[in-house]
Amino acid sequence: GALLDPPTADVTGRCLAMLGQLGEGQARPAREAVDYLLAEQEADGAWYGRWGVNYVYGTWSALTALNAAGVEHEHAAMRRAVAWLESRQNPDGGWGEDGDSYPVSGGTAPDAEGDATAAPAPRDAVSTASQTAWALLALMAAGEADSPAVARGAAWLMQRQDEDGDWAEDDYTGTGFPRVFYLRYHGYRRIFPLWALARLRNLRASNSRQVKFGM
Repeated sequence: GALLDPPTADVTGRCLAMLGQLGEGQARPAREAVDYLLAEQEADGAWYGRWGVNYVYGTWSALTALNAAGVEHEHAAMRRAVAWLESRQNPDGGWGEDGDSYPVSGGTAPDAEGDATAAPAPRDAVSTASQTAWALLALMAAGEADSPAVARGAAWLMQRQDEDGDWAEDDYTGTGFPRVFYLRYHGYRRIFPLWALARLRNLRASNSRQVKFGM
């Protein structure tokens, strides 16, 4: 597994997002990628994230890609994902998730029901700047720029920005190998919040709530 990674929703989402942004959203590779993402959606509406922690990351990758490929915001998969993200929002308005949400059995499949070693269901963890931004970008891609969840998440980011413009983030939100080691990309806590807040500002200033970018 260290040399050959299986297909995953987050990597597929990146490729599909680029195809969509280049105007190739209806080409055969893009249609096959859409079918793959729809088949990979978890029963609760989330998608697994291989390279970022975890379901918040995967769901962001999938929703932005499906939007770029022209999937309607009212599609059942989009609605399930929105409902899942809203259900995982912390009381403070942010989002957080830790590595304990990865399946104990490894890979991308959820642990079998009744498995005594199974990972617990994704639980609320302390809100982080990068994961809150991923959730906001995902919700906006699904047409939710005006939702209360997005307003609360954006407020969380703005209220917690340091005086120097940075955000504090002690948690690891990058994934090396699930349940083995995790990574801290220092740019995540800066880039993604600015990205999310800028997108929200631009959508609110326009006459459209349609995200026109692959990511």
